[in-house]
Amino acid sequence: MVERASKFLLVVVGSACFMLILYQYAGPGLSLGAPGGRAPPDDLDLFPTPDPHYEKKYYFPVRELERSLHFDMKGDDVIVFLHIQKTGGTTFGRHLVQNVRLEVPCDCRPGQKKCTCYRPNRRETWLFSRFSTGWSCGLHADWTELTNCVPGVLERRDPAALRTPRKFYYITLLRDPVSRYLSEWRHVQRGATWKTSLHMCDGRTPTPEELPPCYEGTDWSGCTLQEFMDCPYNLANNRQVRMLADLSLVGCYNLSFIPEGKRAQLLLDSAKKNLRGMAFFGLTEFQRKTQYLFERTFNLKFIRPFMQYNSTRAGGVEVGEDTIRRIEELNDLDMQLYDYARDLFQQRYQYKRQLERRQQRLRSREERLLHRAKEAPSRGDAEEPGRVPTEDYMSHIIEKW
Repeated sequence: MVERASKFLLVVVGSACFMLILYQYAGPGLSLGAPGGRAPPDDLDLFPTPDPHYEKKYYFPVRELERSLHFDMKGDDVIVFLHIQKTGGTTFGRHLVQNVRLEVPCDCRPGQKKCTCYRPNRRETWLFSRFSTGWSCGLHADWTELTNCVPGVLERRDPAALRTPRKFYYITLLRDPVSRYLSEWRHVQRGATWKTSLHMCDGRTPTPEELPPCYEGTDWSGCTLQEFMDCPYNLANNRQVRMLADLSLVGCYNLSFIPEGKRAQLLLDSAKKNLRGMAFFGLTEFQRKTQYLFERTFNLKFIRPFMQYNSTRAGGVEVGEDTIRRIEELNDLDMQLYDYARDLFQQRYQYKRQLERRQQRLRSREERLLHRAKEAPSRGDAEEPGRVPTEDYMSHIIEKW
C-alpha cells in the first residue's frame, strides 16, 4: 500500500512539473522570458539606431529627450519660429502655414506673403513666423530679439488676451555649417544684404563701430568667396551660434566687453543651452526625421510628407579642401554646435521611435489578451472535464488501487 501511494505521488509531481514547463514555453501572453534566459532584444539598448556605425557622443538625460508637449491651440499657446538664414527655413515656414492638418486651416490667399492663422475658437494667432505675423521683430530676428520682442508684439495685436499669460514654444532649424555658409555666400552674391535687420540687444542697435559693413554701396553682389571669407565683420561667420545665444551675456556686439576666447565659449554654451530648452529643432539634412519629431512633439500632423532635396545651390559649388578647412575655421563655433545638435537630434529621434515601438507592442499584447479572454467562455464548457481531476475522481482511484 505504501509503495502504491509513493508511485502515485511520483506520477502527480512529475505531471505537475511537465505541465509547468509546457505552460512556460507555450502559454500565451507570458513574460517569463525566452528560453535560455535571454532578455528581449529591445531591452538591450534604450536608443537603438538604424545606423550600426552611429555612436552617441554626448550624454542627455531622459528629460532632454522627451518632447511630448501639451500644445493647446485653443488656449494661449504660441509657436515661435526662429528662422536662421539659409537653413531651409522658408520651406519649413510654408509647411507650418500650408501643410499642417488643422481644425481651422491658415488662410493663405494668392498674392499675399502672409497667411492668417487663427485659433479654432477665436480670432487670435497661434503661430509667430515670417509667413503668419511677418518680420514683426525685425528681419531674421535672433533669440535675443525674439524673447524680448514677441510678448509685446502679441499683446499689441491681441489686447483682449492680456488677462491670460501666453506660453511660447520656440522652434528652429539648423544646417551643416559649411553648406549653410556657401549658400549664404551665393545668396549675397546675387544681391541679398539683410541690411534691414535690427540686431537689437539690450534695448539698442549696434553702432557702426561695433558692426562695420563688409562692402560699400547698396549691396555686395558679385563678391567672390575669398572676399566673403576675408571680411572679419561678416555675420555669416558662426551665424547659427550667434542667433541662438543670449547676446546680453557678452555685451551684445561690443567685442571689447570681454576677451575673445571667453566670449566665444560663453556664446557656444548659451547657444547649446537655448537649443536644448527649445520645444523643437530640426536639421535640414534630415527632413523626414524633422517631420516625425515635430508631429510627435506638438501632436500635429502634416498633410504631405517632407521631401529631402540634396541638390541645393550650395551643393553645386565646387571648392577645394583648403577652402573647406578655411570655412570650418571661420565657423568653428557653428561646427561644435552642429555636432552637439546632431547628436541630440538623433538621440531624440531614436528615443521617440523606441518608445513608440514599445507602446505598439503593449497595445498588441493587450488586444491579444482581450481576444483570448472573449474566446475563453466558449471553450470553457468543452475543456472543463479534462483540465484537473476532481476530488471524488482522485478518491476513486486511490480506493481502487
